[in-house]
Amino acid sequence: MHDIRAIRLDPDAYDTGWAKRGAAPAAAELVALDEARRAAQTALQQAQSRRNEVSALIGRARASGNVEVAEALMADVELLKREIAEQTAIEAELAERLRDRLATLPNLPAPDVPPGDDETANVEVRRWGEPYADSPAKDHVDLGAALGMMDFEAAARMSGARFVVLRAGLARLERALGQFMLDVQTQEHGYVEVSPPLLVRDEAVFGTGQLPKFAEDLFHTTDGRWLIPTAEVSLTNTVAGVITDEAALPLRLTALTPCFRSEAGASGRDTRGMIRQHQFQKVELVSITTPEQSGAEHERMVECAESILKRLELPFRTVLLCTGDMGFTARKTYDLEVWLPSQKTYREISSCSNCGDFQARRMDARAKRAGEKGARFVHTLNGSGLAVGRALVAVMENYQDEGGRIAVPQALHPYMRGLTRIGAEEG
Repeated sequence: MHDIRAIRLDPDAYDTGWAKRGAAPAAAELVALDEARRAAQTALQQAQSRRNEVSALIGRARASGNVEVAEALMADVELLKREIAEQTAIEAELAERLRDRLATLPNLPAPDVPPGDDETANVEVRRWGEPYADSPAKDHVDLGAALGMMDFEAAARMSGARFVVLRAGLARLERALGQFMLDVQTQEHGYVEVSPPLLVRDEAVFGTGQLPKFAEDLFHTTDGRWLIPTAEVSLTNTVAGVITDEAALPLRLTALTPCFRSEAGASGRDTRGMIRQHQFQKVELVSITTPEQSGAEHERMVECAESILKRLELPFRTVLLCTGDMGFTARKTYDLEVWLPSQKTYREISSCSNCGDFQARRMDARAKRAGEKGARFVHTLNGSGLAVGRALVAVMENYQDEGGRIAVPQALHPYMRGLTRIGAEEG
């Protein structure tokens, strides 16, 4: 959410920023709505002030016994009451229209975000590891089916497309990946583990920017709640409506949760396999910082996510997204893309974003320095540390042998109860 006062002060900066993201100019419309709202507010205050004055006159007229004057003034009060009601309704309607319009506009890109319309303008920042280029690699679907441990047909019978049933060694490997990621982030990187709600109210998904624009990408329950598309929603909302002591910042939170997405905007994309599922597990990283801390915290978060891929010895690259490829709430985003041998390309496995104060304004999350009167909006950051299902896909494809068995990465051995290779003998 943007500050209308800042838009009034520099409308061109906002229109320029929105244009970089493919959005039409909106500053003039917003300023006009705000001026109309402020005019209605002024008219309301004037009517209220006049009513108070007339009420005082009525009291004096009655005290002096001037009944006719008192009755005439009472008629004026009735007219003022109607005017107050009208102006109250007008002000409320204009304020709602302004809020609704502001809620549809994306965050402004940071100055160092490269311009561009789509992913082709993204900028590679660095690479780690060498992609394996031995014999032609089977994809994870064929590997999982041959092992008898990945069943899309059974999942489809009970749930429809974009679900999977994992069994035996692959189910254990998925669990190991999630626990390993969570342990690294909590024990080595200082994130605090949280077990958050998976069902949230409208205000929570509005606060992190999924509502109102992306409602079709979410699952909605019959009692008016939303299944979280990412633990970012729950973790970030722990500071909603709260004034935090700045001395406690940055707050670093993490959670391993199921995530649920309708994938309404991804029709026809990645329909094969586990790349794009309605239900998946993810380790989420969230940081709450001061404005001064957020830039450095963003770089740190990316390094925390990268460390998982390094420990798993999976080749990857880090990419800075262009203005046209960033998410709605982000002002700057890095994607981590892991190498998939079957596709001979890098695919996204983590997205780490600095949202500035955009989400904080939507959820009224502020911080205050000790001894100071005023509070200011915090900055919020979020990232995947990592998407567990995609990590499973990457391990399967990069650690396969000619016989279709999957070697377990060294980092996961402590989580696999002695199992170092997943093969047909497991059944």
